[in-house]
Parts: sequence; C-alpha cells; structure tokens
Amino acid sequence: MIFPITLFGYIARRFSMWFGGVFALFIALIFVGDFVELTRRAEARADVGAGVLAEMSALKLPYEAQQVMPFAVLGGSILALFFMTRSRELIVARAAGISVWQFLTPAIVIAFLVGVIGVTLFNPLASVAQTEYKLLENTILKNQVDSLTLNASGLWLRQSDVEGTQAVIHALHRSAPAGADPSEMRLGGVTMYFFRDNDRLVRRIDAESARLTGGRWYVHNGTEWRPDRDKVPFDDMIVPTNLTEQKIEESFASPETMSFWKLPDFISVLEQSGFSARKHRLYFDSLLAKPLMLCAMVLIAAIFSLRMQRRGGTTGLMIGGICAGFLVYFMSDLVFALGAAATIPVALAAWTPAVISSLLGTFVLLHLEDG
Repeated sequence: MIFPITLFGYIARRFSMWFGGVFALFIALIFVGDFVELTRRAEARADVGAGVLAEMSALKLPYEAQQVMPFAVLGGSILALFFMTRSRELIVARAAGISVWQFLTPAIVIAFLVGVIGVTLFNPLASVAQTEYKLLENTILKNQVDSLTLNASGLWLRQSDVEGTQAVIHALHRSAPAGADPSEMRLGGVTMYFFRDNDRLVRRIDAESARLTGGRWYVHNGTEWRPDRDKVPFDDMIVPTNLTEQKIEESFASPETMSFWKLPDFISVLEQSGFSARKHRLYFDSLLAKPLMLCAMVLIAAIFSLRMQRRGGTTGLMIGGICAGFLVYFMSDLVFALGAAATIPVALAAWTPAVISSLLGTFVLLHLEDG
C-alpha cells in the first residue's frame, strides 16, 4: 500500500510542532540554569557584570542543545503520539489500513533529518560558540594564562612564572625513545622562547629533546642564546615550569570545540604527533551515530505512547517512556566512559547505544503491534 502523502505531511507537522516546543522548553531551562550557576561562580568577581554572564550562558547553549536533542525528540514523540491517539486520529488511520510502521515513518524521517542537520550544520556553529565560551571561562572565571595549540607545524605551549617571564615552547613532535615510560611527556625538536616586558625576547633555547617531570623541563643536547652573548651549547639543562603532563593533555582543544568537519584532520595531526586521539575519535563517531540515536528515540516513544488509550495507565506509561530515555542516556555515558578508557574499541562505544536502542525499539514494536 502506498503511504498517503497528506497523512504523511500531517503527522510530520504534528511531530515537528511537539519536538520544537519541547526543545524550546529545554533550551529556556538550560539557559536559566547556566546563568544562575555562572552567577554563583562569579560572585567573588565584582567586575563581572550580568551582561557578560548572559553572553557566556548564550555561548554555552548551542553545545548543550546538542546534548538534550535526543530527549527533545523522545518527549516530542511521546506527546505527539499520545495526543493523536487520544483524539482517535491514529485509530482511524489503523482502521484505514495504515500500519504502525507507516505512521511512524514521518516522525522517523524528521528525526533523522534533524540529526543530520544538527551534525553537519548546527555542530560547526556550536563548536565556535563553545570555543568562545571556554576562552571567556578561562580568562574570567579561572584566570588561566597557560595555553596550548597543536597543528601541522607541531605543538605550541605557553607558560608563565611568578617573576613575570612568559615562555613559548614549540616542539615538532612527541618523542618516545626505546625503553621510555610512555606516560612521560617527551618532546622532540624543541625551541623555547622567553619574553619579558611587553614581549621583549630575553632568552632562546634550541634543543634536540625535552622531558617534563616533577615541575621541570629536562632539556637535552641544545644551545642557549641571550641578547648579551653568543649561543652556548649544553648537554643538559633544567627549566622550571608550572605545567604538568596532565595539564598539557587536558589543554588540547576539547572535542566539543572542534567542528564536525575539522575533527578528522585534527585527529590525524594528534596521532602523527604521538598523542592519543581516542577522546576525539569517540566524539566524532558519536556524532556520526546521532541521527540513528534520534530515530531510536522515536521508536522508544512509540512503545509507551501507542497503547496508552487501549491499556490505560497513561501517566505510568509516560513516566516509563521518560525513564527509558534516561536509561538509554546513562547507559550511553557508561559505554562512552569504557571507550574513553580504552576498555572497549572506540567504534563499539560510539555506535552500541544507538544500534542497541534501535534494535530493541524495533523488536518490542514488532512484538506489540504485529506479534
């Protein structure tokens, strides 16, 4: 039987309306919650006004909107199917020979398109906003001056000390000599620039390698230059630092600040430089799985919505649907944590929640409607 185009459009509009309403409600609640939390964090900063905090809340909003999108699809699907069931619209459709799979198709198509648009178009905008938010958070709330950049030219670090000296450190790659501890931070092809008084260069070190441990850079086989003398070669030198291996690893551009389109290149640069890209690969694969996860939310919503009027217990079924969505969320977080810890493969961690949810929703609907 050919699916009626008019009915398809009607169901698609109803689903889009309820999804948009639930999504807007979530966005409003998140904005208010973020603003209150930022106000609490900035209460000791008299120079930070409400306008700046509102701007930070708005910049953080696009990334968090991506996180709540599956719940908006779930909530919108439950409400749309519930009200169409209560108004007997779906009962009439069933009497006309329309199967559950046919009148779920518009919602599934809309959910899939929302996922694709969210990943390919909305995610790049959200990543830019998240980058700006992180910058404001570091400068206004955390007072961080150290920074790190990784690109095709190598690794760039910036550090400062209590004496006011700023240092910029460039390394071509992360080195791993035979027998070395892989958890140690060892850099190869190192150049260190030291500045004072409005970026006045006071010292430069070029070295074969540098090892970071115990709050010190142990620099090996290089030369040192100062303005008042020529280059002086050395075998080993110690340079104090406030950086740690953990701080450097955590200072890489977080996956959330990277556009979907730029992530593959950044992952390649990370791996070529000798750093782990597992966290970024997991985030990238989870973005690829997002459209399938949104479709799974529609199927889960149908399980709890289509039989409300026939079985009774409307409130309990709606609560059950919401609980099922949260269960999927927590299980996804658990699987992602296992993937980030290298306990299971990245692809398995990213795709398992979406695939299992889709298969489970399909199986239960087949049992309830056609079994």
